[in-house]
Amino acid sequence: MSKVVLITGTSTGMGKLTAITLAKAGYKVIAGMRGTTGKNQLAAGELNAIPNIEVAELDVTNDASVNNAVHQVLDKYGKIDVLVNNAGLSGFGVIEGYTIDQVKSLFEVNFYGVLRTYQAVLPGMRAAKDGLIINLSTGASGFTLPFMVPYMASKFAMESLIEGFQLELKPYGIENVSIPSGVYPTEMTNGTKTGVNADKPEILADYGEEASDRFGAMGQALFGKMADFNMNPQTIADGILELIEKPKGTRPLRFPLDAVALGADQEFIDARANIKDKWAKNYGFNL
Repeated sequence: MSKVVLITGTSTGMGKLTAITLAKAGYKVIAGMRGTTGKNQLAAGELNAIPNIEVAELDVTNDASVNNAVHQVLDKYGKIDVLVNNAGLSGFGVIEGYTIDQVKSLFEVNFYGVLRTYQAVLPGMRAAKDGLIINLSTGASGFTLPFMVPYMASKFAMESLIEGFQLELKPYGIENVSIPSGVYPTEMTNGTKTGVNADKPEILADYGEEASDRFGAMGQALFGKMADFNMNPQTIADGILELIEKPKGTRPLRFPLDAVALGADQEFIDARANIKDKWAKNYGFNL
């Protein structure tokens, strides 16, 4: 049997592209999405019609939904070889302008949603002493930017999970990877898919034009570079395929796919890893 790959958030964007790309490469793809009989019924039908793709109802914010989807896959195929955590939410606005509930909404998907899927698939992977989990992150996964702080914080937290899981799961033959992906033209960036944005209008008004002008300039720079570098979301789908097909033991913890960064992302990743190793050795242990 070919590898069984479970992907979250496949109704649009990179998740949908990844499902199609992996199915064409011969993998059995379980395309997870919420609302398969409701708002995403058309997307579910489109993917279900593609050979090697089977759509599953999966809401990463719901324990029962995640566990049910995973159990159904295990009951039918006996294994999940690869999990791709693609589902995510973006968010913009000054941090003071966010209610706590809005910040919780970001963490519910970007952090707790990832933790839920890990906990659901790991028992089977540990029993098999094999498995791969790939997580879509952001190009600034090691530092933060103004006007995106709650979103970045949720991705920081996710990166901590990935880094910790790498060390805890290594003896069980399970690998996990983060893909810092930069800015790509998808529904999350073109306004089609609403993000979890600052929702205190009185605070936003207090910050005034100075903040909105700075935010506008940053957005122009990000989206201008995205156009200049012709950032194609297919790059992410192809990168996920490349990671799956890499020999076990050769996959990096972080696999940046951001042409705009011009290598600065990899430089930052390497420097952080080296400093962490020095810190651990200074304390008398190896990681």
